[in-house]
Amino acid sequence: MANLNWKPFVFGGMASIVAEFGDFMLIRTLINVLVCHCMDLISPALLRQASYGTIKIGTYNTLKKLIVSRPEDETMVINVFCGVVSGVLSSSLANPTDVLKIRMQAQGSLLQGSMMSNFINIYQTEGTRGLWRGVIPTAQRAAIVVGVELPVYDITKKHLILSGLMGDTVFTHFISSFTCGLAGALASNPVDVVRTRMMNQRVLAGNLLYKGTLDGLMQTWKNEGFFALYKGFWPNWLRLGPWNIIFFITFEQLKKLSL
Repeated sequence: MANLNWKPFVFGGMASIVAEFGDFMLIRTLINVLVCHCMDLISPALLRQASYGTIKIGTYNTLKKLIVSRPEDETMVINVFCGVVSGVLSSSLANPTDVLKIRMQAQGSLLQGSMMSNFINIYQTEGTRGLWRGVIPTAQRAAIVVGVELPVYDITKKHLILSGLMGDTVFTHFISSFTCGLAGALASNPVDVVRTRMMNQRVLAGNLLYKGTLDGLMQTWKNEGFFALYKGFWPNWLRLGPWNIIFFITFEQLKKLSL
């Protein structure tokens, strides 16, 4: 237990919030939507990152330190394992905030009430099960994203530094985060498409359109073609790219604080 500390959890949560807000403001500027509507939707996004990001980064770094004592001893297999475990754990615990965020963003201009009132409405109409709707595909998606992005970032950064071409600089963090964002988008997009559809579906006549992630993947592929699984890939990458860059640069700077 001596290897456990609070910094990865707190710094991970803070960097996630900064990245979400920065990415959100960038998207808002690019698409030039109304400020009042956008600011209504940023609250659930920040809430989700405050919970998910804190648990994800804290668990990932803690697991790595429990397995290996020196960063240079880390391997891709170890990092992938730590990434998958932290992704599943953090996404499962934070699933209610993810459901809330997706529901509120899906309502768009029809959004009514505050974040808390929407949260209570989901609980009252759908119960606890409604708050954890889609938790399996969400955890699967997180396992893929975190199991790819964080190890790719660590390994890319490690090799750039060990090569002697770059030091532990902001530019190194930029290249590593750009690379991991692309890798994460390629790996996660199919599950992301199905996850969003499952979270937005409601029970109709006692039946759900998608029975599970695999069923959703197969139905989408069968009815709409393979490339339907990569709908929104470019916007997804354009979002993940800046998000990861902001996150990792912020996280690396926070790690340098003398606390």
